[in-house]
Amino acid sequence: MRYDVIVIGAGMVGTAAAWHLQNNGSKVLLLDRKLPGLETSYGNAGLIQREAVHTHPFPRQITEMVRVLPNQGTDIRYRIPALLRYHQALLQYWKYSTPASVKKIESEWQTLIAHCTSEHQKMIEASNADELITRDGWLQLHRSEETLKKAVETAVIDREKGVEHRVLNLEELKALEPNANFDGFVGAIHWLNSWQVSNPSALVKAYAKNFEEIQGTIVESNVQEIQPENGEEGAGWKVITNKETYYSDHLVIAAGPWSNELIQPLGYNLPLFPMRGYHQHFKVSDKNTIHHSMFDMDKGFVMGPMQQGIRITTGAEMTTMNAPKNFGQLKTVLKLAKKILPLEDAVESEAWAGSRPCMPDMKPVIGPADKHDKLWFAFGHSHQGFTLGPITGRLVEELIHDKPLTVNVEPFNATRFSKK
Repeated sequence: MRYDVIVIGAGMVGTAAAWHLQNNGSKVLLLDRKLPGLETSYGNAGLIQREAVHTHPFPRQITEMVRVLPNQGTDIRYRIPALLRYHQALLQYWKYSTPASVKKIESEWQTLIAHCTSEHQKMIEASNADELITRDGWLQLHRSEETLKKAVETAVIDREKGVEHRVLNLEELKALEPNANFDGFVGAIHWLNSWQVSNPSALVKAYAKNFEEIQGTIVESNVQEIQPENGEEGAGWKVITNKETYYSDHLVIAAGPWSNELIQPLGYNLPLFPMRGYHQHFKVSDKNTIHHSMFDMDKGFVMGPMQQGIRITTGAEMTTMNAPKNFGQLKTVLKLAKKILPLEDAVESEAWAGSRPCMPDMKPVIGPADKHDKLWFAFGHSHQGFTLGPITGRLVEELIHDKPLTVNVEPFNATRFSKK
């Protein structure tokens, strides 16, 4: 079967790219080993983060590195095999994390974040998915007067970037979430124009369903190999799966942390590395009902109201893709979370774990491949693939259809690491 475009990867980014292309006249196949929204896009904190105008640099202060070294933190943990395997990417990450580099990187990053809610809104309306969205923001909790003061100072500056906030004292915080115990906290920032999603997987599925309604095709299949069609550069693409072989003029790689596996046989080796996260749901009761996602800023975990229950989401674990699950970080988080909310009955017998695709300069890869014509990359969004999927998808469509670009994609090109 032949298509104008094949998109490999049915998470938020790939689904959005397929939707935009199909909606603008291309015949599109969306291809993945699982159906849409069942991998990385399933397991996030369920936030469309308009406030996320800042990246997360590698810690450079000695005190911060000393804090992380014991490997007992709730926000970040690591495994030695992963440090060894990805040491070159991590060294680049450290180099890109100087204050001067971060300032430039964030100015580029913000060009994407500025469009996150407006681009989601178009797809939400088309997919009739508004019931999954709450538009009254989320809460960033602080245990320290010092961290709260710094966060507020930054938030005031970020108003110029379109970020809206309100500072809450403990009394105001308790009024918003009366079931929570805020002992040990000093206050919060209420991010006002970020959105909550009650079921992230369901939102991806809604977008995918609308993609099919506009005559797009979804196939659940394992990609075994991708090749230039007839071995000729520029002729198109041949995608061999465990079920069938498909052909297309253009090929988009949007497979998140699995993207490198697909493109390495073609001669690409981008410094992509995974960061794992864990989550578990707890049954909702009258005693633990909350209306906003709450992020414990000083401990690095999120408590969010979901259709499945109260979702407790950990920070990041630096590990390899196929490493066995290690629930130590989650267990530590749950001890803290249970002091804030009465969480008694877990919904799942085992917590979910999944990996997010990260790049050393904290920016995604969006744009054309440099060694092959009609090959396009859209991956490496770190923790913000769910937030940035629709704007990324729009940019992929504009690139393939040779339209004026909503955002300059040059800062996100695939060759930026080889230039160093």
